[in-house]
Amino acid sequence: MQPRDGKVPFFVFPSSLTFYLEDRTSHKQILTLYNPYEFPIRFKVLCTRSKNYSVVDSEGLIKSLNRIDIVVRHNAPTIANCGVIDKFRIQMIDATTRQVIGKKDVIATLISEKQSNQINNGEIFKNIPLHTVSHRDSFSYRSMPEQSQALQYSSSTPNIEVILIAIACIIILLLPTEGLSFFPQLQISVNFKLICSYVLGLLTMVVLRPH
Repeated sequence: MQPRDGKVPFFVFPSSLTFYLEDRTSHKQILTLYNPYEFPIRFKVLCTRSKNYSVVDSEGLIKSLNRIDIVVRHNAPTIANCGVIDKFRIQMIDATTRQVIGKKDVIATLISEKQSNQINNGEIFKNIPLHTVSHRDSFSYRSMPEQSQALQYSSSTPNIEVILIAIACIIILLLPTEGLSFFPQLQISVNFKLICSYVLGLLTMVVLRPH
């Protein structure tokens, strides 16, 4: 029976998106949503500034033990938007009751390579507005507009969250299987090990996916 307590872990890779003002190829990026569970889930993508982004298939269904790639495009790559922190919230929804049972936030930032290089050289800029958001600031999420045009994918590099999840899966797989050890507190069920094995396989494919 699938959990319905609103706290089901939702796996999304990567955990942040960085767009580069001068690099037009970076204006289109990919988010991978994973469903390691033995039941289908629905998803919905919300954004704090939906007018600045396009998301292909911002709502949909992920089959059990499967994944889906969604493409995110920055529609307003301008100097004025550099340094602004936006957030995407991907909701995990029960396919039957349509209730939200999990969520994952992904930070999106547009930066200027020229600005970064000049700051590294100790130069000060007065003409480039830098907007920062503290952790105490509240975000208002909005639904993404429907998109029908397919966009080009771009790759992302592994982050620390993916590495930690992979290590946790490996540790769980090394623990004794239920019924095969004299230490019940360390025993892991076969079904849970299968889920960890599947998640580990998905993460491996993401890391080894060609750029």
